[in-house]
Amino acid sequence: MPPKNPICLNIAICDDCSQDALLLASCINGHKFRIYSDTESLLKDVEKEKITYDLYLLDIYIDNSTNGIELAKRLRTLDPEAVICFISSSDAFYREAYDLYAVQYLIKPIQAEALEQLFGRVSQNLSRSKEQSLSFKWRGQTGSIPYHKILFISSREHALYIHCKDGTVQECRGKLSEIEKQVCGDVFLRCHQSFLVNMYQADRLSGNELMVSGYSVPISRRYYGDVKRRYQEILFEGVE
Repeated sequence: MPPKNPICLNIAICDDCSQDALLLASCINGHKFRIYSDTESLLKDVEKEKITYDLYLLDIYIDNSTNGIELAKRLRTLDPEAVICFISSSDAFYREAYDLYAVQYLIKPIQAEALEQLFGRVSQNLSRSKEQSLSFKWRGQTGSIPYHKILFISSREHALYIHCKDGTVQECRGKLSEIEKQVCGDVFLRCHQSFLVNMYQADRLSGNELMVSGYSVPISRRYYGDVKRRYQEILFEGVE
């Protein structure tokens, strides 16, 4: 289901073909966007001006090369939470895009319906995650972390470890079963005796593991059915 109150996305388009960029922009309704004709201009805005976007639409063949892939790698270092979609006239670089955890890979000419489905999914994920946060206590201090910044939560002995998208790990005291009662539902799911995973951060379901931003999170037999069902539901959210 699409979100009831979709977020207005801030979108960056990077394509050195002005005709393709303008055609893409003409399909964007209800969202803000900016067109970049070269990679350096976009990188300068992100790195120097500290401008970030909710979604990056990157052409792979920029300046007749594969700069789109290299651009995505640099964006990942500057903005770890970057949501990237590749635009290309060929599917030759699908594997590279997959390794960079691209949210989608669209082949030109782009269909407006495909873009609307993409925008709906990204908007829905942002809307959900920005409204919720996980509270924790550590060494007498309290804090909270927005759901959208959390990859998964692991437990070891009497400690919990909140693994975040920026690479940090917040330690806190408690039991995973207690955290499960607080967060499990549409976003987080128990997948193992020692793991809770943010299902919206899962990139791939592979056998008895979930791949989450480069991490391999185990799935036990007890939870496999629920995890698989929720993973498939999320894949088709926003698609009518």
